[in-house]
Amino acid sequence: MPDRSYVIDQMISAKSIAARIEDLAREIKAEFAGTDRLIVVGLLRGSFVFIADLVRELDMNVEVDFVETSSYGNAMESSKEVRILKDLRGEIEGRDVLVVEDIVDTGHTLTHVLHLLESRAPAKLRTIALLDKPIRREVDIKADWIGFEIPDEFVVGYGIDFAQRNRNLPFIGKVRFTE
Repeated sequence: MPDRSYVIDQMISAKSIAARIEDLAREIKAEFAGTDRLIVVGLLRGSFVFIADLVRELDMNVEVDFVETSSYGNAMESSKEVRILKDLRGEIEGRDVLVVEDIVDTGHTLTHVLHLLESRAPAKLRTIALLDKPIRREVDIKADWIGFEIPDEFVVGYGIDFAQRNRNLPFIGKVRFTE
């Protein structure tokens, strides 16, 4: 699939992303005020840039951990079968947890991960997604915080890839295939 020719049209600028993360961080700090140490769980790999920028904006004690899932591979469509490739290293029982997702599309990945984490009895479990594509939702789930709602477009950049390419773009761009 990555051998197809495509161009990337910018949808959301790096400046817009940075400003939105500042706003989201303020809301998250208010939600978790009084938390001794917030566990921020990033869903790899797409969330790594977002989580790095988000935790730098959180003026509080945070612990960072990751869960790696797979439902896309090199395809543009989710297989709907979510596999856990890497689990948390630490315990979350009785702790406050913020799950950081790059994009909520069908909702299968976030639903699967939340069920897994809920079974471990965190004190509080909240979610944030940089991007939300509600038109594609197949399960009833919505992140507690959303950076940007986007239309049904295949996007890359800011950690999000197409067949492991374009994660390093500082903006969110729409993939447009050329023939």
